[in-house]
This record gives sequence, structure tokens and C-alpha cells, in this order.
Amino acid sequence: MRAREFIMKDAYSFHTDEASLQEGYRTMYDAYTRIFTRTGLVFRAVRADSGAIGGDVSQEFHVIADSGEDAIVFSDGDDYAANLEAAIALPPTVARPAPKEELEKVSTPGAKTIDDLSRFLKIEPSRCIKTLIVEGADDTVVALVIRGDHELNAVKAQKLPGVMSPLKMATAESVRKATGTEPGYIGVIGLRCKVYADHSALALADFVSGANEKDMHYTGTNWERDAPSPIAADIRNVVEGDPSPSGKGHLKTTRGIEVGHIFQLGQKYSTPMKASVLDEAGKDVTLYMGCYGIGVTRIVAAAIEQNHDEKGIIWPEPIAPYEVVLVPLNQHKSPRVREVADRLYAELTAAGIEVLYDDRDARPGVKFADAELIGIPHRLVVGERGLDAGKLEYRGRRDTESTEFPVDNAVEFIRSRMAR
Repeated sequence: MRAREFIMKDAYSFHTDEASLQEGYRTMYDAYTRIFTRTGLVFRAVRADSGAIGGDVSQEFHVIADSGEDAIVFSDGDDYAANLEAAIALPPTVARPAPKEELEKVSTPGAKTIDDLSRFLKIEPSRCIKTLIVEGADDTVVALVIRGDHELNAVKAQKLPGVMSPLKMATAESVRKATGTEPGYIGVIGLRCKVYADHSALALADFVSGANEKDMHYTGTNWERDAPSPIAADIRNVVEGDPSPSGKGHLKTTRGIEVGHIFQLGQKYSTPMKASVLDEAGKDVTLYMGCYGIGVTRIVAAAIEQNHDEKGIIWPEPIAPYEVVLVPLNQHKSPRVREVADRLYAELTAAGIEVLYDDRDARPGVKFADAELIGIPHRLVVGERGLDAGKLEYRGRRDTESTEFPVDNAVEFIRSRMAR
């Protein structure tokens, strides 16, 4: 996806109030939806993190493909969809159980990872917690706690008060200074720094935690009884099966290739640039801005990633370089084949159909293989045997078998196939 050439359609809008910005943003959202619908691609518009560009609201347009660089999360109950970085993980609805186990320090030699620890203690990773030490915004460190089977969401975490942005893991020296131990054995008991815990980690009782001592962990750890309750936060990646933040259905995941991104920038840039105008009442107002981009060349690559097989490209018809590939067989030896092929090319072109005419002196197998590799949606074959029967041969790029039809009905036949 990262090619040397990158052509982008870029646009900005300027507004005198937030309501106008939202209206313009919606207009662009609708326009982008129509554009990507017309490409014939399967896509989703998802909530996204605005990143370095900034703004309070942004959405990405992703072409769905197994090779996609981004994880996309969507609800099976409604139209909620988000980039993994922006997807909300709801707190558990079930109350935390009461403690049942006594706190016990156990030896866990070499068990520095959750996988090592769960195998050693013969427990599920979801019964453990991971305590990560990151750099704070004011030369301090901050502890982030998540459940053992979850992953930290760096984008969410770096937005927490007191956490450095972009997120940066603390150095080994800072970790030892704050905890007295090395990474892999850090726990929540006795920590002397700000601690944030994901909602799912806060819902645990009798969990396993590092003992802030090499090769040692605590079992039967409980919040409040053994460690102060930390600050609750959503700091994990959602997982398939989580309840949808919309309240309808559950979350599923897929992969996507980003081909468009729209932003409500608000006054992030206009305020420092002192970009203002006089409104209808003659009052000086700071402009609200929107930003809208489409990766034009990325659409081509994304289309191929979504539409291909072992033989080559399968172009969606709206963006195919040609609609029909015309393949005459042995036309250099058969004046009749060449005459019919030339006539068909002229008729189809006159009818407004874009035709790739393969007039090479090459074997039929080579021409067929190249037509499948290039991926033109419709293939029309002219051969001596078919002409003897008054027929031409047609095959759609996704078809498994060819179809014969009368030679004098080519334009109508191709149009009927294109209309499907």
C-alpha cells in the first residue's frame, strides 16, 4: 500500500459556527459514501482517532480486505463501526465478586510473560493482570493495568491525564526506581505512582499480580483489600464478542485498507493562525474548519487486494481500465477472424463500450492467461470454429464456464451482461 507515488484528493471547508461545520461535514460524508459506492468496492465508514491532525470528530473509509493494514471493528446489531484505535470497550455489567482467596506470594521462576505465568500456575490468562509502566507527562511514571488476555490501546492510553503523548514505555531504570523490580514482575501492591486500570481489570477478584520482586507473583490479589482501587479507564483494545458501545449487538472484527479520511478540525488551526471573519452581524468570529481526503491511487491497490484470485486481478466494473477484452484467435492466419474482430471492435466502441483489443500474434492460452491476469470484467473470443457455427464465445471474469451467443448480437449481449 505504501507506494512511491501517492496521489491524493484534498479539500478543506471553513465555517462561521459549529452547526455549519457539522452540516458541511455530513455533506462530505454523504459524497464520499456515494463515491466509494460507485467504485463497486465493499467498504465501511468507521469512527477513527484524529491523530496528529487533530479535531474532535473524524471518520475513515476502509475497503474491506484480508490483507488490510488496519483492524476494523463493527457491530452485528446496527451500523456502529470504528477503527480498532477508536473502538470503545464498555465496562463489564456484572459487579466484581467478593474476595474468596487469601493473598499468597508464590515463586514463579522465569515467568516474565502472561503466557509463561498462566502455564506455570495452570490458570487462564484472564485471571492475571499486566502492569505496564509508561512515561508521565511531568518526568514521572504512570502504571497502566489491563487484564492478562487483553492488549493495551496506546492511542487511548496517551490521552489520559498525566500520561506522555505519544505513549512511551518507561526505561528499565525508571521501572526499577518506581517498582523495585524489572519488567515482567511488576504488580499493583505497593506501587507509588499514578495507576490507571482498565474496567475489565477492575472487575477481577482473586487475580494474579506481580510481586514487584524478580521471579515472584501474588495469587489471590484483590482491589481495596490488597491494593488501592486505581483510576478506572478504557485503555484496552476491544475483542470480538464485546458488547457494542451502541447498545445493540456484539462486536466483530475484520481488516481494512484506508482510502479516505474526513475530519472536523474545529478551531485547532484557525485559533493560533488568527483566522477570523466578520459574521452577518458584523462580529469578528474565529473560523471552524473541516478537512477531507481521498487516497486516489490507494483505491486502485485496494480494489486489487479485495478482488483477485489465483489467476490475477478481478476489476470491479466501474473502475476497470476496460470493460471488454476482445480476443481473436489466430487472426494472423484467418482473414475472416480478423475481419469479424475488427468489426466487433468498431461496433462496441461506437456503442460507448471500452474495449481492449488483443491483436497480438500469440497462442490462445497466452491470450487467455493474460486476460485473466489483467482482470477485464468481460471477455469476448472470436475463433474459426465459433464462426463456422455463427457464434462468439463470452466469459465473465468471475465465471467458471464460457457461453456462446450469435455473432450478430454482440453489442446487445455484452450490454445485457454489463447490466447485471
